[in-house]
Amino acid sequence: MKGKHRVVVSTKRLKYDFEIRRNLTIVRGDSATGKTTLVEMIQDYVNNPAGTPVKLACDKKCYVLEGSLWKGQLAEISDSIVFIDEGNEFIKTEEFAGEIQKTDNYYVIVSRESLPTLPYSVEEIYGIRTSGKYGTLRQSYHEFYRLYGSDTYKNEVAPEIVITEDSNSGYQFFDHVCGENHLKCESMNGKSNIFRYLNVHKNEKILVIADGAAFGSEIDRVLKLIAERENAALYLTESFEWLVLSAGVLENSSVTEVLAEPYDYAESEKYFSWERFFTAFLIDETKNTYLTYTKRKLNQAYLKNTVKEAILAQMEKISLTWKADE
Repeated sequence: MKGKHRVVVSTKRLKYDFEIRRNLTIVRGDSATGKTTLVEMIQDYVNNPAGTPVKLACDKKCYVLEGSLWKGQLAEISDSIVFIDEGNEFIKTEEFAGEIQKTDNYYVIVSRESLPTLPYSVEEIYGIRTSGKYGTLRQSYHEFYRLYGSDTYKNEVAPEIVITEDSNSGYQFFDHVCGENHLKCESMNGKSNIFRYLNVHKNEKILVIADGAAFGSEIDRVLKLIAERENAALYLTESFEWLVLSAGVLENSSVTEVLAEPYDYAESEKYFSWERFFTAFLIDETKNTYLTYTKRKLNQAYLKNTVKEAILAQMEKISLTWKADE
């Protein structure tokens, strides 16, 4: 599945109206905010569409996955939007993460806990709020609102150390740039190690560069830690590959179209996260050119002044003065 899909679920008293655009959407919130009510309304409609007061409008079929028989249920669902309420422990397992990678569905998961087995985007974590009455005075209107954005969350900091979450081309790029500026750059070899590193290195001035496309499970605890100190900053972008594509160094009009509406191109069954999609897209777009891209080893063409500075220019909210090559 790909594309944006609007879901409208309503009764005479309640209405939920929201849009999802990636294969993984996480819904947060305290008790009594309407999360479970939403899932229950969808389940009522799925079980008895003709006999329930619930109305559901969507261009895709919607289902609710629950209980110990979830795996068998999932095997029967395709090209649909699947809702899962908190309390279903299977959403925390490697087995669940592996199974949904084999499907072409979108998933909306209600969970107040982080789900480290799933690569969900910081941009796709939502709360539910009541934004007033809809229609008659008896109907309450509920909508999703984004808790975070793929953006810069930062204090004003001149870093002594830059850390990245992996050791691939993104790290190799920033390691080179940091070397030019007499800064230390370290790879964390995984997003879960960022929190540990920040906890240990409490006195250094640190800039964290991470891929927002799959950083959702870490965002809460990392932001909380950064909020408690004045010498750390977090920069989130979709991915390093997204930065390259956004830099305008590829002479291809399709790049602009894909960046504007990636949900229309990132097929969920093929790409479990947009980070994977942007990597594959960049590899394909640069094949047999001087900018040929590979994930594991950075092409030295990306370190030439023109290309390098175009990439760094996309990080406009980062308060660093990068020194150009002599």
